[in-house]
Amino acid sequence: MTDFNSMTVMAAGEMIAEMSTQAAFSALVLSWDVDEFCGSGSVASKANDLVKFAKHSMGRQRSVPTVNGLCELPRAMIEHAITASDQAKRNCPDSWSRLVAGLKMDGFEIGEEKIPDPSGRQALFEEGPVMIAKPVLRRMLPQSMPGLDFREAENEVTGTLKKHTFGNALGHLHQAMSAFQRGEWAGANAQLRTFTESYLSELATRLGYDGSDKMNDRFRFLGEIDPPFLLSAYNEWQSNDNKPQFAKGLWSRMHPEGSHPGLSEEEDATFRMQITLITARLYLRRFDQRVSRK
Repeated sequence: MTDFNSMTVMAAGEMIAEMSTQAAFSALVLSWDVDEFCGSGSVASKANDLVKFAKHSMGRQRSVPTVNGLCELPRAMIEHAITASDQAKRNCPDSWSRLVAGLKMDGFEIGEEKIPDPSGRQALFEEGPVMIAKPVLRRMLPQSMPGLDFREAENEVTGTLKKHTFGNALGHLHQAMSAFQRGEWAGANAQLRTFTESYLSELATRLGYDGSDKMNDRFRFLGEIDPPFLLSAYNEWQSNDNKPQFAKGLWSRMHPEGSHPGLSEEEDATFRMQITLITARLYLRRFDQRVSRK
């Protein structure tokens, strides 16, 4: 199974089409030995055929030679797409936004490393070659750590929400993920906060809460119910407000400037998406196990 979802691969194909002339595209797919799968016509049409092949089981498993060594075709396409010029990014802002957002969802980010200038130019004021910046693909978190696949987390959260008919929460999650994939960070943040409020509120109601609409009252209920849902031993909730409390702290982190903050930064939106999915999976899994025992 490839590390990248179909939206990421599609966006990479669109960026490759924007970056390439007919000759450049032909040279690229010939070097990967996949030219026979790219049909004919415009570069955009051939790039679409390349995407179709890369999403096919044959294409996903195909190793192609790159400057970084042999790698799967989808990764080779993405590593090539992230080298797009600033002009290509300006020409295709939607494709570039979907590529960046898709990579975040897949657990990757675009970094930068310094390499010697391939032209061999020597630095004027120090020994050695001129160093230039090269975009590189980096994992955001270690691959070997279990439970950090965000696509798997989203799938499990979605499945549990459907199983227990948390319809409103599911709708907000879908809107949040759609906004995130479009690169609309502020919209994603607002929906993630509403999703968190919705599933925690519904979860408390299903466990018997019938009090006010205040989240603090719901947190107190979830901490005091017998047996407790929020665990004081893990500092998820404490009766003493002066002690550290994860659930309240997360809630505060979701809205540092109110429910509809201004333009959000990409990194902040990514952090909120990640911690929201991981936390929702933990609490919804706990809820599922609790009600399944009855």
